[in-house]
Amino acid sequence: MIYRWELGNGARLVAEDIPYVKSAAVGIYIKVGSRYESPRLAGASHFIEHMLFKGTPDRTARDIAESMEMMGGQLNAYTSKEYTCFYARTLDEDIYTAVDILIDMVFNSLLSPSDFEVERQVIIEEINMYEDSPDELIHDMFARKFWEGHNLGNSILGTTESIEAMDRKELYNYYRQYYVPGNMIISVAGNVDPLRVKDYLEEKLEQYGGPVPAGIQVPPVLNLPFIQLVPKDVEQLQICLGLPGLSHHDEDRFTLNVMNSILGGGMSSRLFQKLREELGLAYSVYSYPASYSDTGMFSIYTGTNPNRIDEFCHNLHEQIRMFAEQGVTDEEVSRTQKLMKSSLSLGLESVMNRMTRIGKAVMMYDYIMTPEEVIDRIYAVDAGMVKGMAESLFEGQPFSVAAIGSEEVLPEVEQELARWWDVKK
Repeated sequence: MIYRWELGNGARLVAEDIPYVKSAAVGIYIKVGSRYESPRLAGASHFIEHMLFKGTPDRTARDIAESMEMMGGQLNAYTSKEYTCFYARTLDEDIYTAVDILIDMVFNSLLSPSDFEVERQVIIEEINMYEDSPDELIHDMFARKFWEGHNLGNSILGTTESIEAMDRKELYNYYRQYYVPGNMIISVAGNVDPLRVKDYLEEKLEQYGGPVPAGIQVPPVLNLPFIQLVPKDVEQLQICLGLPGLSHHDEDRFTLNVMNSILGGGMSSRLFQKLREELGLAYSVYSYPASYSDTGMFSIYTGTNPNRIDEFCHNLHEQIRMFAEQGVTDEEVSRTQKLMKSSLSLGLESVMNRMTRIGKAVMMYDYIMTPEEVIDRIYAVDAGMVKGMAESLFEGQPFSVAAIGSEEVLPEVEQELARWWDVKK
């Protein structure tokens, strides 16, 4: 059973009791991410994520790590464009210790000057490592151009320049502005007593407060269409194509997810089977939707041989055209629905997945769909709806394209991309 409360200081709690397991998971979701950052503070949300593991007045970084490992627990965090999450998983008997550690980290971190300087260098190395992975960098580069002039285009990591210029006092003020109870959702799932969790959190959080910060920016104006080319000393050509998609509030999101799975969401998808398995034009090719609170993007990625760029573009273009014009079969839809049902059902066997599911549902929608409701929405999609979604995406607006490749091949690549995707640099 799932329970929900708004605690006295504004934090929202959602808890699911799963009495037949021996573990529990807790996550603290803070509504702040790279979308909230000014250019001067690009990377601040991710920087704070790192710093909150460095120690509090009562615990050193070593204390935090040793306390979790002594319980055999897991502790981690991640930053996205619209939120940050700190989470832990332990045996059910240790979940209150994990909650105590997380609350101490989230509210009492010192962000000491010495740790700040050390972590600045760690993050710069993380950026450098990311820059050395063109198959990951291409997505960030595409998004930066796609949302150009808007904070959604910010890299979650920031840039080397912004991290080097980051001021510790500014970062600390940013931390205090957003890390307040009224800006948080706490999610717990596992073998727990929800009422005891509520009482424990009420007591732990009563000393913390602060005004709820302002919301995010207005939706961006898209910079479309474009071709963005970045020279890099690589053998393979990395390509990302994209166009406007759906927000995570859009009622058609279930249709989009079914469509994406059929087009490029897995090994049985059309793009994978045609471009990799049949033609050998790519080792990796897939599509994916990226949805945010008020907008979205739909993208296709591949890595291919620059000497086969014309053949690749021709076949990818043909696959997308046929997908939109001819639609999909009932068998493809049925297979995808079973796959999505299976993925959801198997995920429910993990307390981490269940904690994440209910926490994000409260944060994004302030409503928790039951698994049965989700499955019903998936099974309500038919082949005609998928075709309609494909037509609205692929026939109503042009693709934008980004590519990373060696300097000598990019002129030809640009010509082929412009020819097939009808956009200019």
